[in-house]
Amino acid sequence: MDVMLRNLPVVTCMTESALFPWTVVMPVKVLARAKSRLAVLAGPRRAELALALASDTVSAVVACPEVARLLVITSDAVAGARLAALGARVVPDEPANGLNAALRYGASVASARWPGSGVAALAADLPALRPAELGRALRAASAAVGGRAFIPDAAGVGTTMYAAVPGVAFRPLFGGASRVRHSLAGAVELAPDGVPGLRRDVDTLEDLRAAVALGAGFRTTALAGELLADA
Repeated sequence: MDVMLRNLPVVTCMTESALFPWTVVMPVKVLARAKSRLAVLAGPRRAELALALASDTVSAVVACPEVARLLVITSDAVAGARLAALGARVVPDEPANGLNAALRYGASVASARWPGSGVAALAADLPALRPAELGRALRAASAAVGGRAFIPDAAGVGTTMYAAVPGVAFRPLFGGASRVRHSLAGAVELAPDGVPGLRRDVDTLEDLRAAVALGAGFRTTALAGELLADA
């Protein structure tokens, strides 16, 4: 994989100024089906853990000055109500056809309601995200060659953020080895230095421990403390 990526463009500086507002689109699964790989740890509290991860992520996003608005795509009533109370705008997942379909739908809603904004897709399980990290990434994305950019996950396999500037086609390719797919589709990989929380999604027990070590939000930290103590 590293060989495939070696000659692909990478932005090495993330200090550029944003030229337009950003709408962040965040899909949130129905809680009962979320975080299946954490079921052994969380047991009957799996939905509670998924909501804690999403809530801490939303709190960081809405505190980011570069973000004009956060649009959560979900058909889970509990998640929708909680995240709306934290400052997100919530629309149902009308396509109900997986992650990328939800993101494309969210982007279409954003483009219709707020033309002139960039659109950034963000994972909902980034509990150690800091507003300043997201701001740096969005400023860099606004200057990316070709108008599309992404941030790889901590494992260097997947993607945690994908962004397109106004007027550029929004073509998210999340899932599995999405780092390679986004790169080969022409999106610029943004240098990950200084954004550990933006890269640290949580799918496994090890991911959860790493997020807590980075400094996860208070909801995730409290619940993880209980679950890890029981484990």
